[in-house]
Amino acid sequence: MDHATLRSVITVVSLLVFVGIVFWAMSGRNKDRFDQAAQLPFADDDLDSKAMKERS
Repeated sequence: MDHATLRSVITVVSLLVFVGIVFWAMSGRNKDRFDQAAQLPFADDDLDSKAMKERS
């Protein structure tokens, strides 16, 4: 197997892995999990504002 063939195989495998990750990320089974993860940065804000109100 020469360099050109090896590079081609690695390119095709990398493309297939990328497409697989995209399909996994876009699948409906993961939507709820990703929606919850998207709200995590805002969860601390709610806790901080409650703590500030209790201190005042």
